[in-house]
Formats: sequence, structure tokens, C-alpha cells
Amino acid sequence: MCNLYAMTSSQQAIRKAARVMTDHTGNLPPLPDIWPNTMAPIVRNAPAGGELVMARWGMPTPPGYLKGHRVDRGVTNIRNPTSTWWKRWDGVAHRCLVPLTAFSEPARLPDGKSHPVWFTRSAGEPLAFFAGIWCRWTSVRKLADGETTDDLFGFLTTTANREVGAIHPKAMPVILTRAEELDIWMNAPPGEALRLQRPLPDGTLTVMDDLHGAEDA
Repeated sequence: MCNLYAMTSSQQAIRKAARVMTDHTGNLPPLPDIWPNTMAPIVRNAPAGGELVMARWGMPTPPGYLKGHRVDRGVTNIRNPTSTWWKRWDGVAHRCLVPLTAFSEPARLPDGKSHPVWFTRSAGEPLAFFAGIWCRWTSVRKLADGETTDDLFGFLTTTANREVGAIHPKAMPVILTRAEELDIWMNAPPGEALRLQRPLPDGTLTVMDDLHGAEDA
């Protein structure tokens, strides 16, 4: 599952690609390492059109998994959006686009340790979007902060394509790259929107040991 990604494109590129009408993020710096339970930009629907805001990565955890835990660090990846817990957020009011330029999966080493392997688009067009959902939720995200009300987000996963499957066979994020896909995800009824829950075609990702040099996929 994807628990690390990067977003280093400009705000202008995000605003143009996602048809953002209002930007609430201020001066958004490059974000080369976005981890769970930290803040990152998302684009969501608003009465005046798409708005770019900051939200915390990790949707509310189903209560059954929180027994005995004082902190809810959130669910980052959502595989079954039609389940009872997630279905409450399947409408356009709770859908979002999560901009990214690369994402990472951990590769296991012979000694049992792991290191991050990064994936970027092979076409040389860095900006893409995870198909996400968001909500406003009150919970304890960090023990030191106590109970807070936050805008939270997560994104859908699907079966892995060839490149991701070589590192993480079980799943990969749902990534949207075309304008028509962004429009469907943000505006179509749930049945139509969820048809986008599919892997990128084989050969569309480049494998990188880090974000400064690529190796053959």
C-alpha cells in the first residue's frame, strides 16, 4: 500500500489541470516526502467550483479497528469504496483529486529490511492525481493534540500493474492522468466514477531508486 508520495509540481499546474477556482493553500512549497497523518493539498468540489485546500492524509478508521487504541492515525488507502463504512462518502461532495508527481512502495531487501522504490510517469508529464475522498471528522489524530476536527483524505487502490507489481504485487493507487478522467471522478454518479478504479496500463510508469535518478523498469 502507498504510504509515501511526493508533490513537487507548481500550484499553477495543479490549478490549471484540476480547474481550480479558489486556492486556499497560500504559498505551497514542493513536498518531496508526504507521509500519513500529515498535511497535503487536495482539490475538492465547492459551490464556486473546484477549490485547492490542505487536508490531513488518512480517513477515519472503522470503529472496530480502533478498540484499545487512543489515537486514530487514519486509513490512507481504500480498496473497497462500496463497503458500508466508505459508501457514506461516495458522492461528489466528498470526492477529491490528490495531486502527485511520484509515489513510493517499499521493496524488501534480503536482510528483511526495506527501502522505498519510487514510481513516476514514463511520459515525462509529472503531474497526475490520485482518485480520493475526503471528509471533516473529529478524533484524536495525535495524542499530544487531543481531540481535533480535521479535513481528512485518502485515495482508492486497485490491482497493481506490471511495474508496481514487481515491487508490491497486491495493489497500487488509482491514478488519473487525463482531463476527462478528472471530470468523471469529480462529477459523475458513483457507479460511473468507480469504473476508474483500475490500474495504469503497463509501461506507463518508470521505476526509480530515488527521486534523482531512474533505473530500467
